[in-house]
Amino acid sequence: MSRPIPITADAAGSFLIEVLARVPAGFPSPAQDHTQKRIDLNDVLVLNPIATFLFQVEGDSMIDARIFDGDRLIVDRSIEPVHGRVVLACVDDEFTVKRLYKRSGVVRLHAANPLYPPITFVEGQEMSVWGVVTWNLRQLLHPQKRR
Repeated sequence: MSRPIPITADAAGSFLIEVLARVPAGFPSPAQDHTQKRIDLNDVLVLNPIATFLFQVEGDSMIDARIFDGDRLIVDRSIEPVHGRVVLACVDDEFTVKRLYKRSGVVRLHAANPLYPPITFVEGQEMSVWGVVTWNLRQLLHPQKRR
């Protein structure tokens, strides 16, 4: 890329990023068009604005799903929580991020780390799926390491 992409906020506070071009993961293409357009990150990351929330991950129970401590998850409450989706669940008034298992009347929450057993529910225990994780935002360069 020939120059950095500016990130600015518009009057409504939405963040706008100027998109120069697609970036190949292999060899760069010198013939690639450098068209310029601006995108709003809300348009890319948010499917339903009134049902979308941001949470920060604590812990290592989902590392095999590439969800790490400190990551920020975008969670949408309007998406149906079906078998296999990563969800934000509330178990006995505590939030947790797990993969939903929902088959033949059995509901469990599975970690993506072999050190953690699945959460199975017993009578009297409360569990609700709060929302479905749609994006994982991971900061690759930590503020103290910017030099």
